[in-house]
Amino acid sequence: MPNDLKLTHADAAQMDGIRFLHGIIDGTFPGPSIAGTLGFGLVRAEPGEVVFEGQVPESALNPFGFAHGGWFGAILDSALGCAVQSRLKAGQMYTTLEYKINIIRPLQPNGKQMRATGRALHVGRTTGVAESVLCGIDDGKTYAIGTTTCSIFAIPGV
Repeated sequence: MPNDLKLTHADAAQMDGIRFLHGIIDGTFPGPSIAGTLGFGLVRAEPGEVVFEGQVPESALNPFGFAHGGWFGAILDSALGCAVQSRLKAGQMYTTLEYKINIIRPLQPNGKQMRATGRALHVGRTTGVAESVLCGIDDGKTYAIGTTTCSIFAIPGV
């Protein structure tokens, strides 16, 4: 995906959340830089549900050689927030108010493909609530789960 793509607040304000996410998937808009840094990306988005896939890079390990908790947090927070984003109206955006993750099993950087599926449970006027599960694509095991509450507000400056 080209790094020179720019999206202004005015551009974003003209589309609903699902259209915005589809633009990231098809390369019309830039994806979040943290996803590229941490080896994952958005691969599917439907109203109320999104999927991120990737694998833990060597650069995201704890001193024991396993995925750092921050990697789990980043992929789960991305799926959680985008699940809420997928249900927003034009002119709205969100930010994470709080999130919680539970890491169920360790993950080594052995090329294992992972999938984080986020589902919006509630998207109202001022808050959104979502849950996410991180599973191994090949083994089907659950590695972590997360929940979030997001603040929803009008895109500033438009």
